[in-house]
Amino acid sequence: MADLTHIGPDGRARMVDVGGKVVTDRMACATGRINMQAATLQRALSRDTKKGDPVAIAELAGIMAAKRTADLIPLCHPLPLTSVKVAIEADPERPALTVSARAKTSGQTGVEMEALTAVSVACLTLYDMLKAIDKTMTIEAITLNEKTGGKSGDYKRAEP
Repeated sequence: MADLTHIGPDGRARMVDVGGKVVTDRMACATGRINMQAATLQRALSRDTKKGDPVAIAELAGIMAAKRTADLIPLCHPLPLTSVKVAIEADPERPALTVSARAKTSGQTGVEMEALTAVSVACLTLYDMLKAIDKTMTIEAITLNEKTGGKSGDYKRAEP
């Protein structure tokens, strides 16, 4: 049976009550990828487009998005993040840029949504920064790779 603790007696959605949960250190890592033409990748890596440095701006956008996750995702708890790191690396074989994010907090609920939001917004920012050069780009494989802390315990995605 589905967990309906987030549905109130009136049938409306409610934020899950985490007040009784133990405060623990929590961490989540996520990744995603934006595929593009080889020439677009080279332009991104040159860090020089009409809008500026796409890599640096996307990394900053990811961090900013993680901090605003509760404003973007309904019923998501606002969290006091203790750390957010976003890194973008080239994958010339694909060609693509891979975005990684790690979010940390010490709290009563996890930071998976913050890590996933950071990756999503960083990928969207890269798309926005590079769309004048390459409209064929695709964003894919936004994935939670690992999480630690909390009642459900640790999780690590199995390698494919």
